[in-house]
Amino acid sequence: MENIGNSIQYQIYATMQNPDPNRFPVIHEEWENLARKKLRDGPFYYIAGGAGSEITMQANLKAFSKQEIIPRMLRNVDQRDLSVNLFGKKYPFPILQAPIGVQSIIHEEGEIGSAKASAEMGVPYIASSASSVPMEKIAEVMADAPRWFQLYWSRDPEIAASFLRRAEKSGYSAIVVTLDTPMMAWREKDLKNVYLPFLAGEGVANYFTDPAFLGKLDRQPEEDPQSAIMHWTTIFGNTGLTWDDIDFLRAHTKLPIILKGILHPEDAKLAVEKGVEGIIVSNHGGRQVDGAIGALDALPDIVAAVGDKATVFMDSGIRRGSDIIKAMALGAKAVLVGRPLMYGLAVAGQKGVKEVMQNILADLDITMGLAGQSSVNKLDASLLRKME
Repeated sequence: MENIGNSIQYQIYATMQNPDPNRFPVIHEEWENLARKKLRDGPFYYIAGGAGSEITMQANLKAFSKQEIIPRMLRNVDQRDLSVNLFGKKYPFPILQAPIGVQSIIHEEGEIGSAKASAEMGVPYIASSASSVPMEKIAEVMADAPRWFQLYWSRDPEIAASFLRRAEKSGYSAIVVTLDTPMMAWREKDLKNVYLPFLAGEGVANYFTDPAFLGKLDRQPEEDPQSAIMHWTTIFGNTGLTWDDIDFLRAHTKLPIILKGILHPEDAKLAVEKGVEGIIVSNHGGRQVDGAIGALDALPDIVAAVGDKATVFMDSGIRRGSDIIKAMALGAKAVLVGRPLMYGLAVAGQKGVKEVMQNILADLDITMGLAGQSSVNKLDASLLRKME
């Protein structure tokens, strides 16, 4: 899609004489407000909330506001290239849909709607271990569209290995291993609302269809769902993992391995020593550690530590096109977008996810051109100034 910014912008302005009063929002905050009206307290704050005082969520946004773009002029930005190459494959845009579980609590279309929206846009969809439908079902509706699989590393190694096998067999082309969630964080709003959807049987579809998981149950989930859920609580996370365990992943999949949740440059170096293909600089959208460093603030040191030995991605705090420019100027090869797409899902299912995605990409395209940049692959730190 060439110059998506111009295309989307003029589609909107073309309705000037007769604008639809029920049209979708353009402003990110309005999507969030509409999602709030659609959802009950439990589901909304499960998506929108963070750990503890939520200061890490604030740090993510503040990190972006501290970086100022310095536009350049007269640089021929008539044609703008948003495409990126990741692990030998070319994608039209430098974004991926972040892995988010239990989407059935947001909208009846859930992960199926999100995945279809990604497929329509050519944006890789990262399916969560905690999805509301099995990974095979997501793969089926996506056909040949690009998809990666996110692994929550189970305490039961047989389940972890089984998930990797299933993902590979279902056509997922990379494994995203989330390291920052070996257990649930202290999330005050979820605790206030007494809301953890897994305990109601939401977000456990991959487990309830997994032979390794089912083999450990006395009775099948449809016969005794509560016992199956209780078993899930004992095997979901794994606080005993060390860097030596990365070898386990390599032994069980041939796909590229991307570690998500890296914030310290020393961890980035250890990841490179283990030969992983990618690193996602992320604090889980502020949902795990209260008072953690903003993800964008952590990015430059990790890029420096990694060099060209692994592909660096970034998430946590991406809201608009300018955020993507800043992340890529600081060394990210692409970014993951999470909450904004979930607000779109809450408002209008698949259509809402696609609309939010288009808006963010249109904003990226236009802002990049106005900054005097013609390719996302040529963005660098000279484009930015950091406020102190």
